Amino acid sequence: MPGLAAGPKIFERIKLPEDKYQIHFLEWIVPQSEDESLKNYVLRLSHKIKEEKPILVGVSFGGIIVQEMAKYIDTSKVIIVSSIKSEKELPKRLKILQLTKAYKLFPSKKIEQLDDFNQLAILPSLKKKTKLYNDYMQMKNHVYFNWALKQVLNWTSDKTLDNLTHIHGDKDGIFPIKHIKDCIEIPGGTHAMIVTKTPRINTVLQEII
Repeated sequence: MPGLAAGPKIFERIKLPEDKYQIHFLEWIVPQSEDESLKNYVLRLSHKIKEEKPILVGVSFGGIIVQEMAKYIDTSKVIIVSSIKSEKELPKRLKILQLTKAYKLFPSKKIEQLDDFNQLAILPSLKKKTKLYNDYMQMKNHVYFNWALKQVLNWTSDKTLDNLTHIHGDKDGIFPIKHIKDCIEIPGGTHAMIVTKTPRINTVLQEII
């Protein structure tokens, strides 16, 4: 399961031995409304999983989604990358957004109208990052954006899954590693390390599985 708004293309460099593993890609679906419950959304998405006892892998917000899926389907293992295991691992600045509900000010309808995210890049230094968004962002629906931001910031977890493994970069700027507990640390890994540190992640995935 890819990260917030991203498509399966973020996994294009993930390579596992084809004689041992079969990879299936999940994609975001549009919420029924901005108020659709996370449980209902996850149950709808879970209908796309046909295999018994799958290994679920989720990146960032996708990591939250696969943890929720594991409440309703039997999994052999859950692996999250650049994600969080509970609200306790959110950095302070995101907790402030949660408390003030400032995320509601996000201009999601503007995003929906953009065909090229380079239009958002005022500074040359942002051009490279916006190119990544152009390449990997698939979901540009404003209802989805409003729903997803709300879910990330308000998600709570009572208990960490017994079969969960967490992979996290020590340079993650979204979910800083100082707030993360019990993870496999990737040196130099940023929040986008599923794309930028793929060789190392390929090795770690095989070791975990």
